[in-house]
Amino acid sequence: MIVTHPSASYEGRTADVTDSAGTPPEPDPPAGASGPGTPAGDAPSGRPADGGAHPPGGGGSGGEPRRRAGGARPWRPAPVRVRVRVGSGFRSRGLRVIAFVGAIAVLAAAGAGWWLYKKLDENITTDTSAAAELERYAKERPSALVRDARNILLIGSDTRAGKENARYGRDKGTQRSDTTILLHLAARGRGVTAVSVPRDLMVRVPSCRKRDGSRTPPRFAQFNSAFEFGGTACTVRTLEKLTGIRVDHHVVIDFRGFKDMVDAVGGVRVCVTEPIDDPDARVRLKPGARTLNGEQALGYVRARKSLGNGSDTERMDRQQQFLGALVNKVQSNGVLLNPARLYPVLDAATRSVTTDPGLDSLKDLYDLSRALRSVPTEKVQFLTIPRRPYRNNPNRDELVQPRANSLFKRLRDDQPVVVVPGDGQNESGSEEPAESNRHKRDASPSAAPTFTGTNAAVGACG
Repeated sequence: MIVTHPSASYEGRTADVTDSAGTPPEPDPPAGASGPGTPAGDAPSGRPADGGAHPPGGGGSGGEPRRRAGGARPWRPAPVRVRVRVGSGFRSRGLRVIAFVGAIAVLAAAGAGWWLYKKLDENITTDTSAAAELERYAKERPSALVRDARNILLIGSDTRAGKENARYGRDKGTQRSDTTILLHLAARGRGVTAVSVPRDLMVRVPSCRKRDGSRTPPRFAQFNSAFEFGGTACTVRTLEKLTGIRVDHHVVIDFRGFKDMVDAVGGVRVCVTEPIDDPDARVRLKPGARTLNGEQALGYVRARKSLGNGSDTERMDRQQQFLGALVNKVQSNGVLLNPARLYPVLDAATRSVTTDPGLDSLKDLYDLSRALRSVPTEKVQFLTIPRRPYRNNPNRDELVQPRANSLFKRLRDDQPVVVVPGDGQNESGSEEPAESNRHKRDASPSAAPTFTGTNAAVGACG
């Protein structure tokens, strides 16, 4: 409450209403008035008795209050009006309340944000055993030749362990890499090249450490058996020996994790070119553009025996097309710019993957996704290692040389890889370029070789 003097212009200012002793002073009496106890007409020495000016404070002789002239009734001081600045006080209290509530909201948001971050971060499983095994063979592993370029091995496990995975077959205590893709991120965000490695490709698998601590002998076997023999570390070492490419990181995902990822983004739209009815893959689809949920998508990328000649070639093509559609969906504003959609994606992704220590935090995965997000979809390319039927067993594959080594060298050196649709190479291993690129080769003999594949910009059904 603020007290103001009526005769002063103190609008909006605090009045001086106390003396040094803390007692409110009395206002000056009207000119010519006498205080009580002072005879009418008397005045202190040196002061006129005709109502002239008096010393401040209105005191007469001895400082006593004066009476009015003529013995009239004692003079009373004019009332002091009290003005309470309710509006200002209310606003001040209101601002304090708003500030307090705001502070609480900020702290709550920060606390919730930290809790969500920790939850997502703790979802991720770190593959420490693979990291330790790779460290044992650090001297024999190839070196990274280009700074800032990264190679990440994506492994889809066909394990039947767990309630969800058991639906797709009996758990025999073993697992193989159902899908293996080498993801090359070019330096300075120039592009991304995803290279599928055929599961039936015949390769030399080095001696690897098994889960029980024993070791397997080196052998010539299918590529996907390396995962069965020695897990992720064995798969990484097998690929590095095959290609001479340093694998910087690896990510393993199982059936359940794949389905969760697809459902988290709200399904993925693909082009089904022919009817699919595959009991083993648990999928039945009609031709045309279809938005697949997690269960349907898993069957779509796994279907093999009921399509074409039953080889792995068509299945890898479908996997590449599906990944391109998935990249398109994740890069869309409906996912990345919508927290309600983004959190389920992050939750599914972190719960679904097992990574090396270099990618086992939410920050690491976020940095990786940001690098991928900045690449235009037409520069996200998909292709398969050049291969043909293995000469001793047509149900297996072997590399087509020198095309395969040409691809490996370009990836090692972080050189552009030209991917075109159509038959850039045929099954017999011809090195003829795609018809649409023949004129380029004629015009420039030193032009980069082309490889058959696709990119993420290709939409469903054209």
